[in-house]
Amino acid sequence: MGERLLALLETEKLPTIKCLVSGETGFSLAVTDAASGDQYRFTLPGEPVKETEARIILERISTSVPRDGFVVLSGGLAHGFQEDFPQMVQAAVLRCKGRLVVDTSKAPLLQLINSPIAPLDVLRLDRSEIEVAVGRPMQSIADNLACCDHLITRGVARIVISGHGSEGSVMVSNDQKFFCHAPQVAVRSKIGAGDALVGAFTQSLARSDPPEQALRWGVAAAAATVSSEGTALFERAAVENLLPQCRLQRL
Repeated sequence: MGERLLALLETEKLPTIKCLVSGETGFSLAVTDAASGDQYRFTLPGEPVKETEARIILERISTSVPRDGFVVLSGGLAHGFQEDFPQMVQAAVLRCKGRLVVDTSKAPLLQLINSPIAPLDVLRLDRSEIEVAVGRPMQSIADNLACCDHLITRGVARIVISGHGSEGSVMVSNDQKFFCHAPQVAVRSKIGAGDALVGAFTQSLARSDPPEQALRWGVAAAAATVSSEGTALFERAAVENLLPQCRLQRL
């Protein structure tokens, strides 16, 4: 599976740095019920990563971090990695004066939240993740906002973004608080919406856009993703067309 994924990346002409491991790579798939439109996701875990392999991966990351550049750490950790692996990556990024954007889940996310070593540049969570982190439901945008503000105050991150379902996303950055209303689109697939938000948000920051403008790009990209079939990628024009509908509200 790892070789197949590398081949797909090469087909897309994306530069990659190979870091081979001995075990099989896990993968996930989604099935859509043609009659009801319901979508089901299946995750097949790979074999555990060995401790020596985890060290090699960290070394490879450490030598590849762009100085003064952006690094995105996205997705869940494979079995075998320590829960504080994202913090090890953070230390490598800090040494290169880089900016780290994190979008992870489960134990590694709780480790980042409960035991921060330094503020992340950006932390992105979806609604269910922030509910698990704080131990209560996010019944309103105000609830979501208060939790994001709490993470900022505790020094977990400088910018926190949290999704609030189809309504949009909350962002807290120092003393600035925003809610970006998502455009209403026909939902065809939710696969990759969070990834698209993180990618577009980071690219906008890299262009020196202010965080609130980056949030609008992220929400537009997420909306373009959910309106695309399956794992299909959207065209840039689709995001640009949705951008004017992403209304920013200062809170």
